[in-house]
Amino acid sequence: MGFSDLLEEVGGFGKYQWLHVTLISLPGLMMASQNLMNNFVSGIPNHHCSLPANHTPYNLSQYQVEEKQFIKAFIPMDPSGTRLERCRRYIEPQWQLLVPNNTANVSQLQTEGCLDGWTFDNSEFLATTVSEWELVCSLRPLKQMIQTIYMGGVLTGAIIFGGLSDRFGRRSVLIWSYLQLGILGCSSSLSPSYTAYCVFRFLSGMAVSGIILNAVSLKVEWIPTKQRTLVGTLTSFFFTFGQMILAGLAYWLRDWRKLQLVVCAPMFLFFSYSWWYVESARWLVLNRQSDQALKSLHRVARFNGKPEVVDKLTLEVLHSHMNKEIESSHSTFTAYDLLKTRVMRRISICLVVVWFSTSFAYYGLAMDLQKFGVSIYQMQIIFAAVDFPAKLMALGMLTYLGRRVSQATCLFLAALIIFANIFVPTDMQTLRTVFACLGKGFTSASFTTVYLYTGELYPTVIRQTGMGFVSTMARVGSMAAPAVLILDEVFPALPSVVYGGSAVLAGCFACFLPETLNMPLPDTIEDVEERWSRTSPAPRKEEGISLKGTVDFGGGALVSSEGVTLKELKEAEVTGLNAL
Repeated sequence: MGFSDLLEEVGGFGKYQWLHVTLISLPGLMMASQNLMNNFVSGIPNHHCSLPANHTPYNLSQYQVEEKQFIKAFIPMDPSGTRLERCRRYIEPQWQLLVPNNTANVSQLQTEGCLDGWTFDNSEFLATTVSEWELVCSLRPLKQMIQTIYMGGVLTGAIIFGGLSDRFGRRSVLIWSYLQLGILGCSSSLSPSYTAYCVFRFLSGMAVSGIILNAVSLKVEWIPTKQRTLVGTLTSFFFTFGQMILAGLAYWLRDWRKLQLVVCAPMFLFFSYSWWYVESARWLVLNRQSDQALKSLHRVARFNGKPEVVDKLTLEVLHSHMNKEIESSHSTFTAYDLLKTRVMRRISICLVVVWFSTSFAYYGLAMDLQKFGVSIYQMQIIFAAVDFPAKLMALGMLTYLGRRVSQATCLFLAALIIFANIFVPTDMQTLRTVFACLGKGFTSASFTTVYLYTGELYPTVIRQTGMGFVSTMARVGSMAAPAVLILDEVFPALPSVVYGGSAVLAGCFACFLPETLNMPLPDTIEDVEERWSRTSPAPRKEEGISLKGTVDFGGGALVSSEGVTLKELKEAEVTGLNAL
């Protein structure tokens, strides 16, 4: 509890924290665009085979009715009979089909592939990667491959940047990620080929992971315990507003290159002011940079209008509050330490399942907006709007029911809605859309919860490595989600069964996670093991004493690791501070 007391001394959740959290959260407006942009950048326009040039009437565009009739002589109707076939055309023109009330048996007419390319309707999209590189018919899997490659980059970034930020700091890695996304994201708008675009998207995904992971930790590590739930939930609304901004920009621009450029260019603005950020004092202390940590705390105290704390807060006071954590931080930690001890292993395994299933169900619902029969721009707005009540519900649950119950409940409700949609007839499109929105809302609430929950479960010395480790599984889930949609060719309800089943499994695993409501952040692995080990005694709170001449001691073991009693520790600390 030592560092939590220091935060209260330098102003608690004061002016600095408000500005700090707001500035770090602003890029979230663009993170939604990065994750969901493929819906618009790689949207599939209505299309059909191009007609043979020698059969196209001269200046046919002025005869709209005749054109529609003329096309039917070259392009068959799809099995539903409502639109032209997208991937086949007649080998020979079938002029008899233009005769009213003809009785020709079209099933026996020979067809061929689109030898002269495709004609795309530009009423919904002016240009997409699909229309530019003709990613349709046999090349259609390449369209979804763009999103899979991007999520592969996010996965790689979670692994790489998670470890780097525990080694080099949250601030430096976050600043670099802004610059990387700005440069490579804008470069992707100039991609000359499909391959180049995929490479740029992969590298952009890495930067997105660096931004999200380090932004969460840098916020959480400067926020006092009591405000973490409220702040964590409210800042998640930046992502929600970002989804609406994406819909507006996509509707306005309707060109994939322009959209790509507009959503990535703001990263240079975020990069320019990110130098103002203060590195996590927790991380600095635990990485033997106490002088820098003290300067950071002094800066925050002055910004919060607490100049009197500057003289009282010295290195001795800082070390006395975090002595146990400093001693435990001398070791080098790796991802293996996430599974090495019993409680850490239980936390990591449960979080892996929760992150995977949440992302799996979320992107399974959010990455195929064209299937609902509603304008894709309207559907994006609807999917974003449902986040508001869902996250407000999550806020109430997190505040009053705790993290564990909230996490499990969101996952179980998401599964229930996904399963319910299986039994809704396909012709009841409105009800199916409503259920899909509710399912997306609950998975979004689950995302909000798990981001906050994970930051509270993992200790400071290995928090970013832990965040990177478990969020890696989220990226695996987001990569797997589009592939599951192919199963509807085997059985239409099968994708929903898979999505819902994974949510149920994750909800069960969430029930085995420890509760963190109103608890201070753990700083060491020992803190985690002592706090949530089933064999350890319940934490006992001691009376807190302010920095003004004495020390605050929180709950913990009655005897230190060196056999000194708690009473002796108190007397020694008070004596030492009185001598300052």
